Amino acid sequence: MSVKWAPDSWRAKNINQVPVYKDLAALDSVENSLRKYPPLVFAGEARRLETALSEAATGKAFLLQGGDCAESFAEFHPDNIRDTFRVLLQMAVVLTFATHRPVIKVGRLAGQFAKPRSEPVERQGDVELPSYRGDSVNGIEFTPDARDPDPQRMLQAYNQSASTLNLLRAFAQGGYADLHQVHKWTLDFVHQSPAGERYQDLIERLNDSLAFMAACGLTSETTPQIRETEFYTSHEALLPIFEESMTRIDSTTGRWYDTSAHMLWIGDRTRDPEDAHVEFLRGVSNPLGCKCGPSMDPDSLLKVIDILNPENKPGRLTLITRMGNEKVEEHLPELIRAVEREGRVVVWSCDPMHGNTIKADNGYKTRPFDRVRDEVERCFGVHRAEGTYLGGIHLELTGQNVTECVGGAQEITEAGLKDRYHTHCDPRLNANQSLELAFLIAEMMKENRISHNGSPKSSAVA
Repeated sequence: MSVKWAPDSWRAKNINQVPVYKDLAALDSVENSLRKYPPLVFAGEARRLETALSEAATGKAFLLQGGDCAESFAEFHPDNIRDTFRVLLQMAVVLTFATHRPVIKVGRLAGQFAKPRSEPVERQGDVELPSYRGDSVNGIEFTPDARDPDPQRMLQAYNQSASTLNLLRAFAQGGYADLHQVHKWTLDFVHQSPAGERYQDLIERLNDSLAFMAACGLTSETTPQIRETEFYTSHEALLPIFEESMTRIDSTTGRWYDTSAHMLWIGDRTRDPEDAHVEFLRGVSNPLGCKCGPSMDPDSLLKVIDILNPENKPGRLTLITRMGNEKVEEHLPELIRAVEREGRVVVWSCDPMHGNTIKADNGYKTRPFDRVRDEVERCFGVHRAEGTYLGGIHLELTGQNVTECVGGAQEITEAGLKDRYHTHCDPRLNANQSLELAFLIAEMMKENRISHNGSPKSSAVA
């Protein structure tokens, strides 16, 4: 690793999962344009998120991170943004009320346009073309023109991200996030859900709490915290070319920030301590995430932690584990023990989606809801056994009524996947499945709180 960091120092490192652009002059032009564009987020917002995440690292808050597997240009619509924002709010209210802890809401929105791929090429019959790498790189259509990486797409991704952020800020601060409104939506879900009776007690208690607050004069008109909410954005920093172009020096602190999102993460395929993605992110001051799959060993994890968070700053680094439900007990404990042994302060988050992807008999890629729920439950169990705290959840979801993940109270079958299978990449939980999972996680967290007696140890406690 080089001692001196610069926004472009990653260019001297080995790099994976990036496209090869044919027209370098066009690429240079796009980079120059992006450098002149306004920031999408501000350094002060990223610092507020880091402060909030420091509470999650100490067991006093919970991170809810979710959204599209990959945003698309074709499905860009305010209704889609609204519906994803809405289901995240609903989930947050359920988790906040059940756990008595603040929930930090971070969307996979306004920038999640690039995707890593298992193979660099895709074959259909005798035809071989570059793999689809997300709309900021190339098109999903299986044609030579569409699959040719086009740097102009990064400009479109920027513009769509800017529009999305504008709408999200309006939703968060303009009254749409009013707690009473969110509660009404959730109440409707409970009344209509096949599993609704299971959640009735929590809803009734939330009703009583809102009525009590109103009687005390705590209403939307008198209390901004009831009317408004904090909402942050995140994406995988897969295209260092784009991220470098969006990196600026903060005038108040003199530190570098990637202004494309509040939080950036490194994927399981690009977390090599010696490679370009780690090199780039080590120098920006945003809160960071790192995906940890079953191939992550304790020594490699500690190297990544030392590089990305050398000051051991609470809230700086979130470890997002993605093991697969049957591999949690085999791999997660050794990672937790290594981090605890070295006294590293991190937020532990569970991604129960990516390790539980299967291909249905009819060819559709899907994720069984039972496996998703099981991985979350097993993660809670491991942390409980180790005396640590699971501080977050990372989900691919949508507010739309899609049929992409089988199971749940709706009992989506493999045969039903074809009804509304809309994803451009990976299968997502729909709105009902997402909210059902939130209630289930709330139950797990309540059990976990009772087990810990409110006092997780070590890096999980201040």
